[in-house]
Amino acid sequence: MKWNHHRVSDIKMAYVGGGSKAWAWKLMADLALEPALGGTVRLYDIDEKAARENQIIGNQLKERKETKGQWDYQVASSLKEALEGVDFVVISILPGTFEEMRSDVHLPERLGIYQSVGDTAGPGGMIRALRTLPMYEEIAEAIKNFCPKAWVISYTNPMSLCVASLYRTFPEIKAFGCCHEVFGTQKILAQIAEKALEIEKINREDIHVNVLGINHFTWFDTASYEGVDLFPIYKEYIDHNFEEGFDDPDRPWEESTFNCRHRVKFDLFNRYGLIAAAGDRHLSEFMPGNTYLNNPDTVKEWKFGLTTVDFRIQQMEERLARRKRIIAGEEQMEIVPSGEEGVQQMKALVGLGRLVSNVNIPNSSLQIPNLLPGSVVETNAVFSRDSIRAISAGPIPEKLRELVLPHVQNHSSILEAAGTYDRELVVKAFMNDPLVKYKCQDQKEIEKLVDEMIKNTENYLPAGWK
Repeated sequence: MKWNHHRVSDIKMAYVGGGSKAWAWKLMADLALEPALGGTVRLYDIDEKAARENQIIGNQLKERKETKGQWDYQVASSLKEALEGVDFVVISILPGTFEEMRSDVHLPERLGIYQSVGDTAGPGGMIRALRTLPMYEEIAEAIKNFCPKAWVISYTNPMSLCVASLYRTFPEIKAFGCCHEVFGTQKILAQIAEKALEIEKINREDIHVNVLGINHFTWFDTASYEGVDLFPIYKEYIDHNFEEGFDDPDRPWEESTFNCRHRVKFDLFNRYGLIAAAGDRHLSEFMPGNTYLNNPDTVKEWKFGLTTVDFRIQQMEERLARRKRIIAGEEQMEIVPSGEEGVQQMKALVGLGRLVSNVNIPNSSLQIPNLLPGSVVETNAVFSRDSIRAISAGPIPEKLRELVLPHVQNHSSILEAAGTYDRELVVKAFMNDPLVKYKCQDQKEIEKLVDEMIKNTENYLPAGWK
């Protein structure tokens, strides 16, 4: 890579899933806003038409006055063409169609098992993993063959299992998973601190936290702003606002199924003394199924939402219509910061600075010593030139470890099942999942559910499952 006055202008990046209707645009905007980086992005997608449409949108940005980083977008027709000799690989794929997702999310409801997202934990997350992991193995093998020294950033859910699959397939891979849920919790802490400390504007990056847990079930055991401990401030806010919750003025929860009042987060703090650092939709799926997700009325009481597949279909139709307007020149893509840190991470990895950010990587004894070594955990890490060094998060408190452990065990079972086509391992994981076990203990019914969910996604499964 070529340096010129603290700028790297010839970065080669592959985007696997480059026809994305959401994440690709966010990355394009962030790249356009970063003056220190430039180069080429190769878009690869099994839907090549979608990649070509994103190529048009990406290349339109070069002519915009807001654009500071110059990038050339190209379409690759194969993984080899996309990956050969690149410096970075971004993976953001959607495994299957909305019909498979409908089965993931809604079929378990017949047993009273409700899922607010259905892509990480619970039955939906596990079945989604079975069709995603073979794709990740193929990508990892291609990275091993065509760009073994590239840094690999994964955005696909279920994140823990996707990252685990990359390392199982290619142990020397330089990969990490990125998630913005921690950033959202930092933002809430910043807004609460602004009122308590009578400060007009606190940036969420200035909220210093220690992160520990697994993706979408992360926790802070310390949080501070300029030396001020935020735990007492957070506790006092909860004491006065528990019933009403926290309403982000930028994202009122009533207006979107993705938003919430953070009452689940507040309740978990009252129960366990640590700050749960993800959205309520995700947090609730890791807890027993008879608590926050007991039924739709319970969900309403806790003031978050069930993200239905019908809503996702409607959202996709709106994105497709918008993409059509952008390509036709009837509308411009917004160039605004996404709130993600992927581009800042790349900037540090090419040697332009140093960054501390939360990442999902295999656990070492340094990170969370009382969780299984090698399991993918989420902790802070230091990014610098061609280096990611995990920061010791310390042990997770035993009461929280008991909540996290079933999910770590299930990650192991599903990872093995994906490679061996072992239905019994999937049944075992279902029965070990807190959403399932606290709603249904009839093994025959659970086996029937597993069989139907696997059949409903078999078009995206290896032949071994058939």
